Amino acid sequence: MRSFALPAAIAFSLVLAGCATSRGLHTTGTLTDPGSLKSERSLADVQLSPTAWPAQDWWVSYGDPQLTALIDEALKNNPSLDQAQARARQAQAIADGVNSARKPQANFDAAMTGAYLSKKNPIYPEYVLGKFAWSKSLTADFSWDLDLWGGKRAAWEGALGRSRAAEIEAHAARIELSVNVARAYVQLSYAFAAKDVADAEFERANRTLDVTRKLVKGGLGTPQQEHFADSQVAGAEQQKVAADRAIDAARSSLSVLLGQGPDRGLAIERPHLTDLGPAVLPDKLPVDLLGRRADLVAARWEIEAANKDVKAAKKDFLPNISVSAMAGLIAVGASTNVLSMQARQYAFGPALSLPLFDGGRRRAHLAVADAEYDAMVARYNGLLISSLNEVSDQVSALASVRQQIVLEKRSMDDAQKSWDDALKAYQGGLKGPLTPLTSRQQLLTAQQRLALLESQQNDISIRLIEALGGGFDGSNDVAQMNEAAAAAPQASGHADAARP
Repeated sequence: MRSFALPAAIAFSLVLAGCATSRGLHTTGTLTDPGSLKSERSLADVQLSPTAWPAQDWWVSYGDPQLTALIDEALKNNPSLDQAQARARQAQAIADGVNSARKPQANFDAAMTGAYLSKKNPIYPEYVLGKFAWSKSLTADFSWDLDLWGGKRAAWEGALGRSRAAEIEAHAARIELSVNVARAYVQLSYAFAAKDVADAEFERANRTLDVTRKLVKGGLGTPQQEHFADSQVAGAEQQKVAADRAIDAARSSLSVLLGQGPDRGLAIERPHLTDLGPAVLPDKLPVDLLGRRADLVAARWEIEAANKDVKAAKKDFLPNISVSAMAGLIAVGASTNVLSMQARQYAFGPALSLPLFDGGRRRAHLAVADAEYDAMVARYNGLLISSLNEVSDQVSALASVRQQIVLEKRSMDDAQKSWDDALKAYQGGLKGPLTPLTSRQQLLTAQQRLALLESQQNDISIRLIEALGGGFDGSNDVAQMNEAAAAAPQASGHADAARP
């Protein structure tokens, strides 16, 4: 008895030691609480409003019908949107495929096979042994995995989560495209403003050269002054060429975004954008931002999908039951009609699957799912932190550039007064002809700086709109995920599952 007990105990211990178990595997990722990301001091001077979220068609606020038409055209024709929508359809198809594995499966087969059968074959009847015979069969089979623990359902829900994430990413692609069109349009607007200044400077430089040459001929100037004036003409002409190129580049960028050839950009006229004014932010920024940024909502769905994957991987450690059935007609040789009752066969029964030894395959699968969940949580936390800081940075940048515009306008007013005074002094015979031309150059320089600042202001305001979600509203998605999280435990800290 003792001789039998020891080997039995050793064998039982080996079974327990080698059985498939999830012991020691768990996730560590934790979602960052948006309320812990303090922003009150950074946004203390910003006006708050509960209705300050960007509208879905936020570009209409710039008061330029051409911009609205261009964005509408881009949203219809840009290939990147087709790609994003194709990815969304692909993700939905994958989810449908995963769901199909949860449903009963049925098949019908018809076959006819010819073979020489050995005389010692114990399977077939004697009258066909040692001969060439045809085997004919008509069979129908049915199988259904009962999914007792919900593992397959969890896998399907994970695929649905990724499908929803891909769908939201398609929305994000539309927002990104509209932002890129608007920013390229702002660049085109500045290029035209820079062209105006370059044309005016070219005219001023040529006028200065003409006056300088006359002064040199009259003995009132030097060759060095003439050379300097000539160099200013060359520099002004270079600015004109650069401004023309900037217009072409902005139009070309818009053509690409519109999904059209380069000639489409040539038809785009000069923009006429209005100032949106100082920044106004939503009053519940950190919390509500979770549902207003498409990238955050999509990342949250990825977390939900990863959580379901962990659940599915855990359930894989548990036993499972499936049922199957088969009915058909099978006949061998010419003496039996395959359609006769003598050829009928059928079978039915359940099957139990009990994981024992798998070489660590299930543990590896669960470890991968755990790591993927943690990675998705870390990615989401990083997006949340960068999103809130992006809003704060754009608000600060917008306030700074608006202050610079006020100062630059004051500088330009002084330059305008200086030019007016110099022109009056010249007309009154108190100053030479070069004095107003020099003052004019200072005024043009101030105008170019102001045009650049106003362009930066529009660009920053667009980037702020993008940082606030660009008109996206995924509040219902966030509420749905929060309800699901409250109803069921998350993957983090999952209990061990073991079945020897």
